[in-house]
Amino acid sequence: MFEHAQQLPPDPILGLNQTFQKDPNPDKINLSVGVYQNAQGQTPIFTAVKKAESELLAAQHTKSYAPQAGDPQFNESIGRLLLGDTLVEQLGDRLATVMTPGGCGALRMIAELLVSVRPTATLWVSTPTWANHFPLLQSAGLTLKEYAYYSPELHAVDFDAMKASLMAIPQGDIILLHGCCHNPTGADLNPQQWQEVLDIVKQRELLPFFDIAYQGFGDGLNEDAFAIREAISMMPEVVVANSCSKNFGLYRERTGAAVVVCENERDTAAAKSQILSAARRSYSMSPYHGGGIVGHLLNDQALTSEWKSELDQVRSRMNSLRVNLAEGLNTAQSAVNFDFLAQSKGMFCFLGIEKEQVLTLRSEFGIYLLESTRINVAGLSEQNLPVIIERVSDVISR
Repeated sequence: MFEHAQQLPPDPILGLNQTFQKDPNPDKINLSVGVYQNAQGQTPIFTAVKKAESELLAAQHTKSYAPQAGDPQFNESIGRLLLGDTLVEQLGDRLATVMTPGGCGALRMIAELLVSVRPTATLWVSTPTWANHFPLLQSAGLTLKEYAYYSPELHAVDFDAMKASLMAIPQGDIILLHGCCHNPTGADLNPQQWQEVLDIVKQRELLPFFDIAYQGFGDGLNEDAFAIREAISMMPEVVVANSCSKNFGLYRERTGAAVVVCENERDTAAAKSQILSAARRSYSMSPYHGGGIVGHLLNDQALTSEWKSELDQVRSRMNSLRVNLAEGLNTAQSAVNFDFLAQSKGMFCFLGIEKEQVLTLRSEFGIYLLESTRINVAGLSEQNLPVIIERVSDVISR
C-alpha cells in the first residue's frame, strides 16, 4: 500500500530548524524557531506555572476524562483573561469556551464550525499571515483569500491599502485578524486604527475571527486584548482562537481555547455543539494537563500575581533586545535605517533584508532566519547580539 505514498517536503519553519540542528558550525545562531528563549537560549518553565502544576498533581485523584468542553475552571478563567470580568458578566450565556489542543486546535475547530454554518463563505487573511494558517484552515474546507496588510517598503502596516482592501471584501465573508503581535511581521495596529478597521468590519457585515497567541507579549494583558473586546462590544458575533503556548510557556502541553460569542444564547449553544461534534470526530477529548494548570493558576491570586510579574519581565526583555538590535544595526552601518525594528511588537519581526542576504547569513555565518526575513526576537541574547549586528551589517554593506 505505502509504495504509492509520496515523500512530502518538510514544513518550511520546522524544516529549517532541522537544517540548523545538522549544521556543524559551532557558532551557529537560530533566529527562526518560534518559541520564547531566555538569555541562556532555553525555553524556561514559568515559576508560577511550575508551582501550579505541582499543586494540581498533588490534589489529583483520578486520570478519568474531563468534560468534553474541557476543564470548567480553565474555560471560565481564560474567558475572563481574554475579555475581562465586566464583558464576561454582560455576555452571560452568549459566550461559550471550549478547551482545545493548543491554538492550532482552536483554529481548526472554529474552521470546522464556520464550514458547517456557511460553507460558501470566504475567509480573508492578512498579507502576510502565519504560514500554517493556509494548510490548517483550507484543509477544513474554507476558501482563503488575502487582504492588504504589510508593506515591505514602509516596513510597517500600509493602513490605507488595508482599509481599501477590507472595503472590497464581500458582505457576509469572514476576516481573520491577529489580536496582537502580528506573526510574522510584528507590525500591529494602534487603538485608533483598530477602531477604523472594526468600523469597516461592522459596516461590511463581516464575521471577525481573531487569532491571539501572544496576549501579554505586546503591550500588556489588557492592552493586547483591546481589539477583541472592542469587536465584541460592537458586533453580535465574534469568534476567537486562543493559545496558551507562549504566555504560559505551555508549548508541549497543547493548551488553547475556541471562544464563540453569538447574538443570543440559542445560537451560542448551537455553535458550541458544532465545535464539540467536530472535536469528537477528530481528537474526541482535549488533553487536560495544560488547561488544568492554567485554570488552577488563574484561580489562585498569589500564583496569578507571580505569573503576571514573570510575563512582564519576558515582555520587557524582548523589548530591550529589539531596541538594542535596531540601535546597534543603525550604528554599525548606514545602508538601511532599522528604526522600524524597535516599533514591532511581540516575539517576531521582519528584518527587511534581501533574500540573497538571508542565504548568505546562513551559509557563511550560520545565522538562521526565514527567507521572509522573519526573526524570533527571543532568539537574540546579550551574548549573540554583537555578533548578529556585526554580521548582518557586513552582509548588507557589501
